[in-house]
Amino acid sequence: MARIALGVIAGLAMFGGQAFAAEVVIPVNAVDASGIGAQIGTLKAKDTKAGLLVTPKLAGLTPGPHGFHVHENPSCAAKEQDGKAMPGLAAGGHFDPDKTGKHEGPWGHGHEGDMPALAVNGDGTAIDAVTVPRLKVADLKGRSIVIHAGADNYADQPKPLGGGGPRIACGVVP
Repeated sequence: MARIALGVIAGLAMFGGQAFAAEVVIPVNAVDASGIGAQIGTLKAKDTKAGLLVTPKLAGLTPGPHGFHVHENPSCAAKEQDGKAMPGLAAGGHFDPDKTGKHEGPWGHGHEGDMPALAVNGDGTAIDAVTVPRLKVADLKGRSIVIHAGADNYADQPKPLGGGGPRIACGVVP
């Protein structure tokens, strides 16, 4: 009987023929126009009843709030736009499976990839966890997480995509 129960549990943990974890650790690297730089830390993402709990362990960032999003593609490489190399642009746009085209923050009905701001302490470290109510670890598969240079206003005006500015760090979800 116990073997059957374990087999059922193992079978339920399978997704698309591959097991997925309810927790994942994502290495995060600095990015600039020349490409992917040194690792600056990790993000631990874990499923909870309230949503996806993301716990940063990062260093070397500028103090203050930073835009923080799940992006469509599993790449942090620079990519050319208008003849200029742009940091982390290969990550694509914000994760938006419902094609809303709206930037309304983690509690709105726009991009599902919108996450609460990443808080960076005066010493350049980020350790405060955020909860993303509409995401699960399984949603991260085949995606990247991007940190922007500035804060995010969760609106598309006056600047598009919350006005967070250039991409300064990125992690591909393993």
